[in-house]
Amino acid sequence: MQAEQIEEIKRKIVELGIEHRDLDEVIARLTADPSPDELQLRRLKKRKLWLKDEIMRLQMLITPDILA
Repeated sequence: MQAEQIEEIKRKIVELGIEHRDLDEVIARLTADPSPDELQLRRLKKRKLWLKDEIMRLQMLITPDILA
């Protein structure tokens, strides 16, 4: 993998991390509501989980394998 590709992946990880943190805040505000929109809350949580998985997948792409 070229250095340019690695840098692009790192930028994407940062972008996804920012969105993940933003969703944390939105979810916290929604759950503070006495009657939150459950459908919206489920969708946001699903998106947050996808972001976490995608961040981990991208990190694995740029992390060299350790030989046992």
